[in-house]
Amino acid sequence: MHFALRTIAIACLLFAFQLFPIGMEASADTPRPNVLIVMADDCTYNDLPMYGGENAKTPHLEELANQGLTFDRAFLAEAICQPCRAELYSGLYPMRNGCNWNHSASRGDIESMPQHLSRHGYRVGLAGKVHVSPRSAFPFEVVDGCDKNCVRNPTRPMQLDSIREFMDRDDAQPFCLVVALVEPHVPWVMGDASAYPPGKLKLPPNIGDTPETRSAFGRYLAEITYMDGQFGQIMSELDAVGKTDETMVLFTSEQGSQFPGNKWTNYNTGVHTGLIVKWPGVVAAGTRTDALVQYADVLPTLMDIAGAEPRPEAFDGSSFAGVLRGESDAHREYAYGTHNNVPEGPPYPIRSITDGRYHYIRNLQNENLYIEKHLMGIKGKGELNNKYWQTWVYQSFEQPEVLRLIQRYQLRPEQELYDLASDPYEMNNLIEDSSLTGVRQELSEELDRWMKSQGDPGSEQDTVETHRAAKNGEHRFGI
Repeated sequence: MHFALRTIAIACLLFAFQLFPIGMEASADTPRPNVLIVMADDCTYNDLPMYGGENAKTPHLEELANQGLTFDRAFLAEAICQPCRAELYSGLYPMRNGCNWNHSASRGDIESMPQHLSRHGYRVGLAGKVHVSPRSAFPFEVVDGCDKNCVRNPTRPMQLDSIREFMDRDDAQPFCLVVALVEPHVPWVMGDASAYPPGKLKLPPNIGDTPETRSAFGRYLAEITYMDGQFGQIMSELDAVGKTDETMVLFTSEQGSQFPGNKWTNYNTGVHTGLIVKWPGVVAAGTRTDALVQYADVLPTLMDIAGAEPRPEAFDGSSFAGVLRGESDAHREYAYGTHNNVPEGPPYPIRSITDGRYHYIRNLQNENLYIEKHLMGIKGKGELNNKYWQTWVYQSFEQPEVLRLIQRYQLRPEQELYDLASDPYEMNNLIEDSSLTGVRQELSEELDRWMKSQGDPGSEQDTVETHRAAKNGEHRFGI
């Protein structure tokens, strides 16, 4: 009798270890989900219909929003591909993870999703665009199937075999898979541009209205729809392997598009990102939240959901799992922003902060002329450059409103303050509004505190020497 009971006990124990190997914690309330993160590339958040976009057709993303929670105040620290991905994957701001510029490198001794989540039993893979380094800091399992080259013309068709295999490999072990798509990054060549006749488009107020701009904007919208179709294919694969109900899906639009005032800036249409989360049985379907969150919060949230003990010292962000579970509609008090223009153009350092309502921007060398070489310049045959900027310059005499947009982009004041609730495109600078003196002072002081806490020297960070040192793994500043 005792032998039989002991045998049963041992069998139960072995079964438990099979379900929850060493290092894995079982939640008393909710089983740990698989995690599927799908990223667009250079997609301005409010060009998407669920954020008020009036042009783009995205039926699959709209279905996700109907099934999940849409974050109305999600931000990233730097509106450039490499820094924002390093922040997302590490839970650390650019100064602390080391990636402050495009085409640079994070610190080699930091840890990211693969190290953190694997300790809690997750398989962690990445398909598509990588654009983070060094490998020692971001040792994702490489998953084939998506184009890694964001500037290829045309983009290679998505092959789903490897993605399917990764998701379906082991039912006893949860997975975390990042699928980093390359649309709608330039060149805008994918999708059906004829679905967006230039004359019928409604341009945002921060984009100059010229025929060439309308044509480019239509091609950009076609790539958004193409990306939406890819997202739909990935969701179909998740369903085909029977893991839809046990998988948390996060979609994010990354930073803004390659139009003036979006990507490569700290304006709202640059650092504000789309974020939609579906978690069957936990996240209430078809809901929205004003909770202020940032890319640095995503990894701590996943660690919380994985059952890890809180480690505030390990991350700059913190878990918003309570928002996902409907326990709170608030998270952080401030979201922070930074921009270092090297090597995309001459130095033009920017720092910013938002409380979700007001957005304060400080241009540290505003005496300089702002230049972004990809958007404003041309190289070779110009296959990766767009001609619309030249048409803005040409029309600047006949269209005063276009001249004002050129000036807004290249000639910036030392400080800017915007009310995002009434002015999401930030066309009306309120820095001189005496009724907002208290707001300006609060945000300015908190920005100073944050920069000091990060070891951010300001202008000295945005130099050729500092960028070169970081690429060589010899970061000059930070903590």
